Amino acid sequence: MFQVTLLGGCLCGSVQYQVKGEIKRLYHCHCSRCRKSSGAAHASNLLLTNAEITFTAGEELLKFYKLPASHRFGRQFCTHCGSNVPRFVPEINSVVIPAGSLDSDIPIKATARIFWDSRAEWSCDGDELPRHAEYPEQ
Repeated sequence: MFQVTLLGGCLCGSVQYQVKGEIKRLYHCHCSRCRKSSGAAHASNLLLTNAEITFTAGEELLKFYKLPASHRFGRQFCTHCGSNVPRFVPEINSVVIPAGSLDSDIPIKATARIFWDSRAEWSCDGDELPRHAEYPEQ
């Protein structure tokens, strides 16, 4: 793991953030919750540990939704445009960054596809990333 500082924001530009922390992994998650939340075949999320999020603009526009039936699924988003932005996940003591919200380059490649067994039939394939039926062992 190595320390990074990453910048990003929402689609409309109202919410801007900076995240500092140690990169843990970049996953493509194929679970039904991530598909519904992203509107795509999977969500690409970067996990950082020992991390700190600073919202440099638009913090008052943030809304957090925690799926009641889920242990750790939630999403934080801009109330103007609906774009996902980073959130702190206390259950894993990490910051989860929707990779598409980043303006900075991500200094690692994707490390795995998770919840592969619950992917949509039409989902992407064709790479050599490790595949896990659920969360891999830490």
